[in-house]
Amino acid sequence: MNPLLAQSVTQPSVDWHALAPELVMAGTACLVLVADLFLPRNAKWIAMPLSAAGIIGTLAAVVSLINTETTTLAGTFEVDAFSLLFKGLFCVLGLIILAISFHYFRAGSYYQGEYYFLLLCSLFGGLVIASARDLISLFIALELISIPGIVMVALRKGDARANEGALKFFLFSVLSSAVMLYGMSLVYGVTGSTILSEIRTSIGSGDEPLVVLSVFFVVVGFAFKISAVPFHFWAPDTYEGAPSPVAAFLSTASKIGGFVGLLVLMFKAFPEVADTWAPVFAVLAALTMTVGNLIALRQQHVIRLLAYSGIAQSGYILVCLALINPGNPDANEQAFAAAVIYLAIYGIMDLGAFAAAVAFARRGGTYFISDYAGLWQRSPVLALLFGGFLISLAGAPPMAGLIAKLFVFAATIEAEVYWLAIVMGVNTVIAAWYYLALIKKMFFETPELDEPVEVPYLLSAAMGIAAALLVALLVYPPLLTNLADRSIF
Repeated sequence: MNPLLAQSVTQPSVDWHALAPELVMAGTACLVLVADLFLPRNAKWIAMPLSAAGIIGTLAAVVSLINTETTTLAGTFEVDAFSLLFKGLFCVLGLIILAISFHYFRAGSYYQGEYYFLLLCSLFGGLVIASARDLISLFIALELISIPGIVMVALRKGDARANEGALKFFLFSVLSSAVMLYGMSLVYGVTGSTILSEIRTSIGSGDEPLVVLSVFFVVVGFAFKISAVPFHFWAPDTYEGAPSPVAAFLSTASKIGGFVGLLVLMFKAFPEVADTWAPVFAVLAALTMTVGNLIALRQQHVIRLLAYSGIAQSGYILVCLALINPGNPDANEQAFAAAVIYLAIYGIMDLGAFAAAVAFARRGGTYFISDYAGLWQRSPVLALLFGGFLISLAGAPPMAGLIAKLFVFAATIEAEVYWLAIVMGVNTVIAAWYYLALIKKMFFETPELDEPVEVPYLLSAAMGIAAALLVALLVYPPLLTNLADRSIF
């Protein structure tokens, strides 16, 4: 064979150890799907412990890669501190979501095997997006997170609200994917490459109109995925119509996956475009915080309240993207670390709040805020945990939500974007109003019913672990801040 021809067909080397977490997760998804075919109807619940074992195995594979920095698949897949941090976070969030899901899906017989398979596929997309370093793998990973989510929302086929939520999610997801893919195609047309590092080198100062336009389309596509205002309309109806554990997944793991992709793109490929787009991110962040919090004030349904709260929380993370400045690397690093810290803490505290809501509604309760009156008298532990998660979302002790907001405030002050810090402060006060209103109802009003609220051990364990993690991070922030500092690009 001609040596030149032989060289041209040589396949890139593959580092199988670097791919170990993805291989374990993909293998687990296939195992759950096949096992579900042979399980009798009364044994479908076994899919959950199989999924949990696979996620634990994936987490072990992530741990085995600590202190590893390598690239494989021709530079499109990178293992570093950043990717390992988020792979570990996706595994932790996945285990908590499984705990929230078990009794919910077992009681309703909502296609248990299919649900756990789809959940594992979405988590697999999260693992991939943390390491993806080219446009194609980023896009495929993001779709792998989103498409199973659409199907999970529609699992209750007879529920009109579930069908409506799934349809809205599908239509907005298709639109956002088309816009994003068009932007990526323009980037490839300008630079001739899909590798992020090569794109950064090719675009130079990034002042070409076509570069600016292409980045605009990519950012708009991601804005749909993370439910940023004004691209948020699908989220509240989708969360309310979806099974509650699916809403918890969409609000945390799915949204974090979108933010991970956006962080990788903006810091790895497009930092030179920051002069043009940082003001756009600032306006987007201010709108997202303000609209989310103001509409949350009027909500009477806990899931919708958490949906609009999650939209507002997206605004705080977008602030970090608004602080990118090519001429101030120290401020960039602080903003990047603040975004990583906020994403990790937000995922845990928001999942804890969803777990508490699911626990209350499981038997005899509802998701309407009026029914939470006097929860302290019916279930003191549940009321304390739910109240703690809500206070953490507001950014106050005794949990780590305070740390998350402080780091974003500090990064904003370091970048000297003072007006955005003022907007954040005002929105923090607005958010505290509706969080504290729910806490007041739980602790200071008389319950309409007297019977205690029974919480399954698995849900109690999930909430306890989430609360313990948040308290530990508040007491000793270096548990997370050291990892965030190491993950800076």
